[in-house]
Amino acid sequence: MAEKGNFLTPEGLAKLEEELQHLRTVRRQEVAEKIQKAKELRSTVSSPEYEDAKNEQGFVEGRILELERIIKNAVIIHPEAADLVQLGSKVTVRHQDGSEEHYTIVGSIEVNPGKGKISNESPVGKALLGKRVGNEVKVTVPAGVLKLTITEIK
Repeated sequence: MAEKGNFLTPEGLAKLEEELQHLRTVRRQEVAEKIQKAKELRSTVSSPEYEDAKNEQGFVEGRILELERIIKNAVIIHPEAADLVQLGSKVTVRHQDGSEEHYTIVGSIEVNPGKGKISNESPVGKALLGKRVGNEVKVTVPAGVLKLTITEIK
């Protein structure tokens, strides 16, 4: 079965590639040294230090495989200047109370709500996609229904 594409901004891809490089060149070596030290501490390989190091090794190798898969299936988002919200768009919305929020629509891998990066698959992201400045969207959230008006698209 073909994997779905992982939507990433160029910055998001660079960040993942940097993490992958760090895991391959630095973390693998650190974990290998921990395993070696744990083996030297005791004659048996069933020591807690050895088990911890082996578990850490499994985590690092798993993350490397995950990053390789994500990068292999990356679909780079290159937002074009458009009057419609799309992947990669920076959107400003106004709430009913007049407050504003700024969102960047990204793929699920890059989500960081604290930095305003929301997924195209999230309720707000889905509601904004394909809309224009001046459009009002309604989004059902646990606290009720949000009414947002799009004021700017970059």
